Amino acid sequence: MFQLTARGILLDIEGTTSSISFVHDEMFPFARRQLKGFLESNWNSESVRQSLDLLAKDHQQPSTDEWLGKNWLSENSASAQQTAIGAVNKLMDGDVKATGLKHLQGLIWKDGFHSGDLVAHLYPDAEPAIRGWVEQGLDVRIYSSGSVGAQKLFFGHTIAGDLLSLFSGHYDTTTGPKKDAASYTTIATEFKLPAREIVFISDVPAELDAAKTAGLQTVLSIRDGNATVDNLDDYQSVQSFAELDVSLFS
Repeated sequence: MFQLTARGILLDIEGTTSSISFVHDEMFPFARRQLKGFLESNWNSESVRQSLDLLAKDHQQPSTDEWLGKNWLSENSASAQQTAIGAVNKLMDGDVKATGLKHLQGLIWKDGFHSGDLVAHLYPDAEPAIRGWVEQGLDVRIYSSGSVGAQKLFFGHTIAGDLLSLFSGHYDTTTGPKKDAASYTTIATEFKLPAREIVFISDVPAELDAAKTAGLQTVLSIRDGNATVDNLDDYQSVQSFAELDVSLFS
């Protein structure tokens, strides 16, 4: 166990609070299975239109009309849906962190979480540690490549119950890339704290390097199933949040 002093804690999700296998083996396949039926049922909804607008940008298209055709909402909808499905599957196949993909996946996951078909995994040490930090007066927030909407669904439907009230902020790729130091500077500003008073915990060294460049304290999360880190000695690391003693900066 090692000690840190901070006022804020910024957490990654996959490989940090929850297993990578849950996201990749359950959430992603669920979105893929439900994609066709979801688009057919919700094609004319405002939320799907927002996803398609974002997906058009992801594909460097000037507009959804240019991408799917001007009649994509009416007589051309079947063809347009197939184009969208193909594009989404291609993005998922490449594990591309595209904003439009994340938005659409979030909509599909929303249905799954609300129906009870999906229940978010958490490591056993995650909920007690997060709750303890909040009770101490620490400001705990989430930064993930998954959309803010998906994050809220995830933490609102976990095996430990609804944990949303424990977090005072959520950030995704709309804030900036997770391997870009400027993203962490932006987040520190949102915290209204000096960067040095925030601890960022992630399983990805490149993200920790970016956060450190921005002035944040960093901790590497080592969990079963996470990628091996060759230069492990370069990082403060934990295998469980129980190994991390964070006291309130005074």
